[in-house]
Amino acid sequence: MSTPAEYYRSLPPVSKTYGVACLMTTAAYYLHLYNVRNIALFYEDVIKRFQVWRLITNFFFLGPFSFPFAFRLIMIARYGVSLERGPFDKRTADFVWMFFFGALSLLVMAAVPMLWSPFMGVSLVFMIVYVWAREFPNARINIYGLVSLKGFYLPWAMLALDLIFGNPLMPDILGMVAGHLYYFLTVLHPLSGGNFVLRTPLWVHKLVAFWGEGTQVNAPVQRDPSAGVAFRGRSYRLNGTRTRPSEDSQGTTPAQQPNNSAGGVAFQGRSYRLGVR
Repeated sequence: MSTPAEYYRSLPPVSKTYGVACLMTTAAYYLHLYNVRNIALFYEDVIKRFQVWRLITNFFFLGPFSFPFAFRLIMIARYGVSLERGPFDKRTADFVWMFFFGALSLLVMAAVPMLWSPFMGVSLVFMIVYVWAREFPNARINIYGLVSLKGFYLPWAMLALDLIFGNPLMPDILGMVAGHLYYFLTVLHPLSGGNFVLRTPLWVHKLVAFWGEGTQVNAPVQRDPSAGVAFRGRSYRLNGTRTRPSEDSQGTTPAQQPNNSAGGVAFQGRSYRLGVR
């Protein structure tokens, strides 16, 4: 059995980052570190007061600590991780682009007053579930150990559970619409002979390369070798011997060049006595 720390380190980067961000956002809310209205999606504040952070922060609040909140985190840990390790394996930039496209689609739908919600994180999580269901349609799913069904029907089963528990259905439906739009443009439309119009933009590849996490096959940009390194350079020992960074990391000491005539001397040259050449 792995420890919680080992399990955390084994998670792929995108799902782990989003899940931890959602958890920390709710924890900070319970510690009264911010007012939840300051991160909610209000287009009037975005347009008139230029509070553009609301377009991003609203996706990280999944509600207060409760059973639905825990269930949504489990959905990220299970279905998001399964996607990132399965169809999106070694495609970190494509997976990040799926998040961006889903968020943009939900922001456009939220501009319609009857579809608006102050927090669209639940819809984004449901989009992940929908994409997973389309990628793994024949996987067997057990819901609470009572019902066994194919993965294709998972979003509809989740929708029925929210209906039974009295949770709002609109966020789930918006997530399904965003997920179907992404899956149609990236899988169904190209398979039917259409053009692949939803390619991952270059700026997403650059963002992932700068981040330095994950892997992207056939990436148009190279990963930044200095990503995640605060300081890098040559090191010098006290006796003046220079070491390379790779040698420092391996714990090896380079061979010292003997220099008996200049050991410990900062400047070297000919010397002259006063008045004598």
